[in-house]
Amino acid sequence: MFMTYWVYILQSESTGRYYIGHTNDLEDRLTRHTEGRTAANKGRGPWRLVHREEFSTRQAAAARERAIKNRKSRRYIEILCSRSAVG
Repeated sequence: MFMTYWVYILQSESTGRYYIGHTNDLEDRLTRHTEGRTAANKGRGPWRLVHREEFSTRQAAAARERAIKNRKSRRYIEILCSRSAVG
C-alpha cells in the first residue's frame, strides 16, 4: 500500500512563530493543531498552513523535517514559505 507523508510548516496567527512537523495524515494533523490537541504548541494558535512537501516514505519526510530544523533559520523558513503554493 502506497502512503504519502508530508513535511509541513505552520505559522501562529497570534505570535508569528513557526512549527515544523511531519505526518502521514495532513488533514488530521492540522485539525489537531487547530483544536489545541498537540502538546508542543497548545495555546499558541490559531495556526495556518504556510508550506508543505510530499514524500513517499516516512524516513524521507523525517529527514527533511530535521534538515529544515537544523538550519535554525527563520529566514530560510520564510523563503520556503514564500515559494510555496500554500497559504
